[in-house]
Amino acid sequence: YKDETLKDGPHAATEKILIQVAGFLRHELPIRLAHRIVDLNRVPLMKDMPSVRAVRDLYLTSFLELVSVDKEIKNEAQEEEFSKLLENIYERHAGVLVQMARGAFELRAAIKSGAVECPTSAKSANVDAAGATLVEFDKMETTHDFLDRFYISRIGIRVLIGQYLSLRQPPVENYVGIICGRTSPYEIVRRAIDDASFMCTRKYGDAPEVIITGRLDLSFPYVPTHLHYMMLELLKNSMRATVDWHGVDADYPPIKVVIADGKENEDVVIKVSDEGGGIPRSNMERIWSYLFTTADPAIQEGMVAFNDNVDHSVDSPLAGLGYGLPISRSYARYFGGDLSIMSMEGYGTDAFVYLTRLGNTREPLPI
Repeated sequence: YKDETLKDGPHAATEKILIQVAGFLRHELPIRLAHRIVDLNRVPLMKDMPSVRAVRDLYLTSFLELVSVDKEIKNEAQEEEFSKLLENIYERHAGVLVQMARGAFELRAAIKSGAVECPTSAKSANVDAAGATLVEFDKMETTHDFLDRFYISRIGIRVLIGQYLSLRQPPVENYVGIICGRTSPYEIVRRAIDDASFMCTRKYGDAPEVIITGRLDLSFPYVPTHLHYMMLELLKNSMRATVDWHGVDADYPPIKVVIADGKENEDVVIKVSDEGGGIPRSNMERIWSYLFTTADPAIQEGMVAFNDNVDHSVDSPLAGLGYGLPISRSYARYFGGDLSIMSMEGYGTDAFVYLTRLGNTREPLPI
């Protein structure tokens, strides 16, 4: 249907294409939701948390709505009705990140209070001042594996629905749905710097300078909202670490961002370097932990503001949910990239974002 992909201009999808995409989603989305419902029902400990049960009910509602639709979407009216259903589902699931974060907090609280038995793998050899065994939440591997599966699947579901709904909108230059064929890392880093600086200045009254070097002219196919999420998280962390390490009103060393790419390069790589004191080696595993945050759920509720397309905003405080790094890594890995952190305690931290050019990457679907 190559000749039919242009309707109102470049990259506008024809009704025939939209019916095809809707048919694919009618088949695919119930399968993905069903896997997550089973996972939510099975995951030890977390399945009993009230917020996790609420998320499961949300997924179940969406699943039942989808399977109530005719299996075959054959005409424009059916496609239009299906698109409205998906818009509602997309909106309904926007708050899932905060709900699951609250579920993690509820699990921490239940284990600490003794209401839930701590897994043996997470019991520390150390005790607190009262003589109680300390819990190493980052050692709860079953829970972390579940959350990794859950979030990578959630990204996939939102990409599929977001792409379809974007294709129904008037075309935007250089875009096919949510994918921009000429994504500029430099422009996205610039916007992320503005957002992170605003957040840092709001909290501390000042923000470190950020210097960008490397391939400032580079552009490649990617989802700009995903890249912005990752860069904002890394810059936010670097700014907070730099101010905390050097003290308010100090002469801050600049944060450095390097964009690297070459004709033979496998990936586009972005490095964010700071002199914010680094991370102790014993804490390196914890930065990827979904359960290591100590933020109260009431505070978490105000920490993430959602809009239609992205799961973050400049309205979030600097500390965030404690989910930022593992979620950012999931965004990078979804399209075949990765995120790694190297730290020198007493000096600073280097974060590396590896991005594959979209086009030949298989989706990392969890079971």
